[in-house]
Amino acid sequence: MSRGATITPPAGETARRAYDLQGCLVHDLRSKLRGAGLRPTRQRVALGWLLFAKGDRHVTAERLYEEATLSRVPVSLATVYNTLHQFTQAGLLREIAVDGAKTYFDTNLSTHHHFLVEETNALFDIPGAQVEVGRLPEPPPGMVIDRVDVVVRLRKA
Repeated sequence: MSRGATITPPAGETARRAYDLQGCLVHDLRSKLRGAGLRPTRQRVALGWLLFAKGDRHVTAERLYEEATLSRVPVSLATVYNTLHQFTQAGLLREIAVDGAKTYFDTNLSTHHHFLVEETNALFDIPGAQVEVGRLPEPPPGMVIDRVDVVVRLRKA
């Protein structure tokens, strides 16, 4: 990406959402990546922009790939997967495994849980204080519990 270039926002968003890559968001994103120990490559910055410019959200690799394609960001699906896993390992995202084949990446790093609407696979935040987790099993020797993720599955009544 060249200096001063803009990324076209995903379809359906207004022109006012187009951000100049010279703006604060990209500078902050580059700093965030460096602070997490990641080199701010063009692809990481472009994918980070798509992930973080919209506030807290849940995204699958496939959905982020679609957004990148619509925004004319030249990345492969494998690069999207790799970048999401790198961001997760660096502490910039939370990975939420819903089913063996369905994984979401969450930009909200606060303590919280999720509702999953089974018919649409839509994921919604539940504030952490609204879920009480009782007795947890003793972790194996040498291990500690990092966090507990609760996914409450919903269906129409």
